[in-house]
Amino acid sequence: MPSPDAFAGCWVVPEQNDAPVDRHPDTPTRQMSELLHAKVAQLPETPGVYLWKSDDGTVLYVGKANKLRQRVRSYLADDAGMSPKTRMLMQRVTDLDTIVVPSETHALILEYNLIKEHRPQYNIVLRDDKSYPYVKVTLQEPYPRVFVTRRLVDDGARYFGPYTDVGAMRKALNVVKRIFTVRSCRFDMPREMPERACLDFYIKRCKGPCVGAQSQADYGAMIDEVVCFLDGRTDEVVRRVRARMAEASDAMDYERAAEMRDALTHLTQMEEPTVMLNVEGGDRDVVGYARDGEDACVALLRIRGGRLLGREHRFLEHIEEEPDTRVLGAYLVASYLAASERATELLLPFEFPDRELFAASLPGTNVVLPQRGPRRELLDLAEQNARHLLEEFKLAGLEADERAADPVYELGRELGLQKIPRSLVCFDNSTAQGKDSVGSVVWFENGRPRRSEYRTMRVLSVDEALGPDDFASMREVVGRYFRRRLDEKKPLPDLVVVDGGKGQLSSAAEALAELGLERLPLVSLAKRDEEVFMVGKSESLRLSRRSPALRLLQQARDEAHRTAVTYNRKRRTMRTVTSELLKIPGVGPVKRRALLTAFGSIQGVRAASVDAIAALPGWSSKAAEKVLETLKQNDPTAAPSSPTTAPPQTPDLHSSPE
Repeated sequence: MPSPDAFAGCWVVPEQNDAPVDRHPDTPTRQMSELLHAKVAQLPETPGVYLWKSDDGTVLYVGKANKLRQRVRSYLADDAGMSPKTRMLMQRVTDLDTIVVPSETHALILEYNLIKEHRPQYNIVLRDDKSYPYVKVTLQEPYPRVFVTRRLVDDGARYFGPYTDVGAMRKALNVVKRIFTVRSCRFDMPREMPERACLDFYIKRCKGPCVGAQSQADYGAMIDEVVCFLDGRTDEVVRRVRARMAEASDAMDYERAAEMRDALTHLTQMEEPTVMLNVEGGDRDVVGYARDGEDACVALLRIRGGRLLGREHRFLEHIEEEPDTRVLGAYLVASYLAASERATELLLPFEFPDRELFAASLPGTNVVLPQRGPRRELLDLAEQNARHLLEEFKLAGLEADERAADPVYELGRELGLQKIPRSLVCFDNSTAQGKDSVGSVVWFENGRPRRSEYRTMRVLSVDEALGPDDFASMREVVGRYFRRRLDEKKPLPDLVVVDGGKGQLSSAAEALAELGLERLPLVSLAKRDEEVFMVGKSESLRLSRRSPALRLLQQARDEAHRTAVTYNRKRRTMRTVTSELLKIPGVGPVKRRALLTAFGSIQGVRAASVDAIAALPGWSSKAAEKVLETLKQNDPTAAPSSPTTAPPQTPDLHSSPE
């Protein structure tokens, strides 16, 4: 990693006008643009860092570039291809500063330092970056001390952390104070030596190096063990303490042997809780990543000697419209690159733009992106921790009602969504030979059905005489559903799923575009090969048959299909009953509705008694008898009348009246 002195040869590009640009209303915007273009024209094609500033001199954004002029000029081009975040940035920009550096690696480090100093509004920033404590071991002193600090200073000391879990830090310090007799005084030894030892010496919390009771060599050996312990190498500390206990016992120094025995007991007790999982041997740092919209969390698992010793995490902010690759890169440069202690192997979940520069800045650390095997399982564990922490953060901030299931996160990752699809809706249509066309919408919240949000509707735009039209039906159902939600100002889902292929997907996309919802994530799931189609992509996405994300989509699709088929059958039944009742003279819409509500089907009406029908509003016994007689005559399943009870026949049924 370049030291601060490495920037001594860097130079700042001279300003065209040191005074801030006048933003008085009568100053044309074009004049400001011309000033910026004049500056850009003088920039060199060398690595460097650029700072966009507002009219009051506030740094809005810090970026790095391999070729300064080319990178900065892209901001002043047509804003059609800019993200909304970049477009908002450039609307506030009035000035530009640039710093030229020797290489891209220097630009990477300088960018991080400037972001940490200025905390620009439009840069990705680690949340609470300055609030996490470190354990500092002052190795540059003859008699090192161990204490907590929140400031990182390049003074030769060894820093352990940052500790995002303050409880874990206090636990580590308590173990150090109980096992190792590290001095707690602030004397600049040996230049400053007190006349007498403090209380720690008399209660055996310190061996009194300040009064010559402990040699500098013996104190230094103890500090080496403290560093090993804080570094997670507990086995080595145990081995050293056991060897010292044996030496003291052989020398019949039983008091010192007892001290070593007690220290060994404390170390053994402390070792068990810290070992959470046995994994493949070696020292590794494993990075897990989770994101939900404008919030992201990175979890770092520290593995030493094949054992998972602890977890650190960071939340990131200002990530609107930023891809996951840039967010991960921002964390690694701002946090991991600045760490004082790193493993020999770093496992990352996915690629990011500056990986080669980042790896070049980590001598002795191999950066790996595993796809399968034990290392991939470690990444899955780290990602699970990141999801868990992000869910806690969302729940604590009242941004979520309950935890999202793991398949929800996997679905968001497989589809490339920045916002986790905590809520998704799925559409399906159903028809019977072109008649009774209906649509259904089911709502899933955090991976589970929310039946109170299920909706069904009749398709009105399709002419049943021309046969079924699934594309037009899908367009109508999607459009009507979202138009009503917009009118009622109800929340929109995070993901829209339609049952079908590219045709149904295009129809749904047209309906959303008409309502101005084209940015709403939309996919379709085809039944035949379980292919997932996405807007703007010609190739389908084929998920593993064992994928929990695919199973979640299938569950939503099957639930939408079941709901649509059930409503279609209900419509057919109602249509059949209504057609039968239409044949009865004197039974209007009000009476038909009363019969259907009371008895449900035509068979239910046939089985009803005269008194039951007569008890309905608007009905009489005479009208009930007439309905039952008519239904009995029109019943195709009724048995033919017996000859003995048949009515008398006329001699010539078809003779003329003559």
